[in-house]
Amino acid sequence: MKRKLFVVTLFVYSIVTIKVMGQTVTLDHHFNRETCTNKAGQPERFHYLWEDTANTGFSKWGEIFKLQGAILSTLEVAPTAVNLKGIVVYIIVDPDSKKENPLPNYITKADAENIAQWVKAGGKLVLMANDSANVELPNFNILAGKFGLHFNNDMQNHVVDDAHFEDGATLIRHNFVFKTARKVFMKDVCSIALTGSAKSILKSANGSTIAAIVRYGKGTIFAVGDPWLYNEYVNGRLPAGFDNDKAAIELTTFLLSHKKLNQ
Repeated sequence: MKRKLFVVTLFVYSIVTIKVMGQTVTLDHHFNRETCTNKAGQPERFHYLWEDTANTGFSKWGEIFKLQGAILSTLEVAPTAVNLKGIVVYIIVDPDSKKENPLPNYITKADAENIAQWVKAGGKLVLMANDSANVELPNFNILAGKFGLHFNNDMQNHVVDDAHFEDGATLIRHNFVFKTARKVFMKDVCSIALTGSAKSILKSANGSTIAAIVRYGKGTIFAVGDPWLYNEYVNGRLPAGFDNDKAAIELTTFLLSHKKLNQ
């Protein structure tokens, strides 16, 4: 009897483990499709890619997701109910303007509705903007507005150069997402206006919200005014006292957990 109980327990544990270990985290490649010219003189995708190991990439954050059991993927086309199915975390970073892409894929009302329905059913959406000179905000706000969020046309925490890191310092206190990180670096970030049930998570030195979280149906949205977890600021380059590495781990843990917002 005990052996049967052990086998059943092991079987159930295996199912739970597979469910947790197999969560798919998808990075948008449709709204952000920046290119650069490589050594061969050919255009090449770059900026906020899982596979990009340069300062511009998300390879460090991707490794954190994988260490916590997630499966990484990318979405090269517009989000629909069909291609969002099975995704647990969907990350949209720095949508292109014509400055960055001559033929940008702007977020449409249909895209926003498809994403909102996916979140409502339990999806976890991460929205990462940028300062207004480096991101397309009007159409991004079509999506953000679905959740009581609005990325403002401004710049917080302006940092001139590496001699002024403290100008990008953001202090964290009593935070249910970032539980042990105490100071993070976020430079040239836009603020976020909140309505409804949206909650401020991080604020700039002048008290403006620069990261927020909101529950929508069964899902969750984490919004931040900068793509601040790219390699340049989680690779150990920051001065001692900044906890971007720790914050990246804690945000990843939160996104892959099943906890409620106030836990």
